[in-house]
Amino acid sequence: MVTVRWLVTAGTVAVLSLGSLAGTGPTPTPTPTPEPPPAQPPPLLDRADVDRAVDRLDTSVADLMRKTGVPGVSVAVVHKDEVVHIKGYGVREVGKPGKVDADTVFQLASVSKPIASTVVSGAVGVDGWQKPVNPELPEFRLKDPWVTGHVTVADLFSHRSGLPDHAGDLLEDLGYDQEYILSHLRYEPLAPFRASYAYTNFGLTAAAESVAAEQGVPWVKLAEDTLYKPAGMNDTSSSFQDFVSNPDRAHGHVKQADGTWKAQFVRDPDAQSPAGGVSSSARDMATWLRLQLANGSLDGKRIVAEDALDLTHHPESVAIPAHAPAARTGFYGLGWNVSYDDEGRLRLSHTGAFAEGAHTNVTMLPGEQLGIVVLTNGAPVGVADAVALDFFDTAQDGRPSRDWLPLVNALYEQEADAGRSDTDFAKKPADATPAKADSAYTGTYRSDYYGRMTVAEADGGLVLRLGPEPQTYRLTHYDGDTFSFETRGENAVGPTAVTFSADGRTVRVEYLDETGLGTFTRD
Repeated sequence: MVTVRWLVTAGTVAVLSLGSLAGTGPTPTPTPTPEPPPAQPPPLLDRADVDRAVDRLDTSVADLMRKTGVPGVSVAVVHKDEVVHIKGYGVREVGKPGKVDADTVFQLASVSKPIASTVVSGAVGVDGWQKPVNPELPEFRLKDPWVTGHVTVADLFSHRSGLPDHAGDLLEDLGYDQEYILSHLRYEPLAPFRASYAYTNFGLTAAAESVAAEQGVPWVKLAEDTLYKPAGMNDTSSSFQDFVSNPDRAHGHVKQADGTWKAQFVRDPDAQSPAGGVSSSARDMATWLRLQLANGSLDGKRIVAEDALDLTHHPESVAIPAHAPAARTGFYGLGWNVSYDDEGRLRLSHTGAFAEGAHTNVTMLPGEQLGIVVLTNGAPVGVADAVALDFFDTAQDGRPSRDWLPLVNALYEQEADAGRSDTDFAKKPADATPAKADSAYTGTYRSDYYGRMTVAEADGGLVLRLGPEPQTYRLTHYDGDTFSFETRGENAVGPTAVTFSADGRTVRVEYLDETGLGTFTRD
């Protein structure tokens, strides 16, 4: 999953980078309760300001689609409990006639997180956020037994457990299921508990699943019964099967080398359903925005307790420390990016992105009773974020403060390049040495974290197989005992190195080794 998250304040944007103990275990310590956010200033925007921004949306969306080629977009705006704009643009799938409308269902990617926090608040209220996860989910363990016994739902929803950034995501790419992934996070190294921030899909997933386990139902049913059905969000689901069986669904697209877009992949995020597996329409998301902005009520009916929902909007973790006297700190709440603008207004936001074909944004100014959601069916190139940024600029100042697309797209490109190998495998060293005979490398290797890996001869060369239902990668020789293969999946980083030790006992896979777990030992 693409790792970019947004913190937007006053015309600037920053990047925000987932077995039980013996006996009864330690007495859990409650998560420290943060100070509440400052009181909101009086509203600064009137209906004319909002209408001005709404009137620009058609032009803004059309311009961004033209510049990027993103096939489909759907947008909804809520102001003072009224849906003041809802519209689809473009097509559900390139080359086919189906148009995007307000009911077209999109994958939300990480915009699933604030929806999951709404579900948790509705299911367990304020007190449930402070409960430890392990008693309800004993297969979820971390490297430090003390942290295992004390980490709470709130710790994991605010990404302060100490797990590394995106822990577990590569296991998902290899085909491992949720149970395997959650039970193997115990091998990941930990940063200081409650004193560090790292965005983890499977940490948040573990917290949500523990709440579902306490309630005695699967997460998909808990979300349905707690939020989707009571709110009338009939096209929203936390199940991948519901998404792919919907005839009015937006197909995910990726950009090709020639600049065209293709529906090339189908992303199944069920393993991390609470963190990235929700699908919904602009109409249903507008309903959810109304509920959020009305403090948990909808059409006079209480859906979520106000105090529990309000807690999700509080800053819980420092996601971006201020690095200069005039800089502003960025926070993460319970499933939300939390910031404050120059007027002291609370701003809540979240971006969702699948490299395999989805990009979404939700942004709210609760004090103004104003929110926007932007759904797209293309891999992230900045459109969803740019629409939202342009909208709030126009409402506040009458016009955009800048052309947001180049800045936002550059940040996505920078993020995509961050994990790539420093080695150019297309150019062998001038003094490259030949590989040993293929038989010197073939065999079965194992990792406590990644499981079994086999290297075998096939079609006159070597192949590497990884995963529970082994995925096959063809190895290309580079130099000496180093080969490479092309990575695949949501977290693909291009070619990566596979280096065998001189004695043939171990092999290191470069892109799997970011936290030191990528070395396999021969059986």
